[in-house]
Amino acid sequence: MLTTTQAVNHSQETRRAATAPQSFPPLELETRPTVGTAAAAYYLHKQQQTMRIYACRENGPIRPIRVGAHLHWKTDDIRQLLGVSL
Repeated sequence: MLTTTQAVNHSQETRRAATAPQSFPPLELETRPTVGTAAAAYYLHKQQQTMRIYACRENGPIRPIRVGAHLHWKTDDIRQLLGVSL
């Protein structure tokens, strides 16, 4: 059984992990053909919600691939938009 102290520590650790900023590899080292919305937003210096609006309105600089309820953004499109080549 957890003591109150253990439960509080677990909650603090969980909160810290959930609110910690995600880290992404440099775009030049990204090997996946597509990335998620969080990574695309990071690389393009946009908010995730902005990326979702681009997808919804279909008027953004790049278009995502929809897989069920998830959006995947082509890594090559992001590189081309930023002028980064391999």
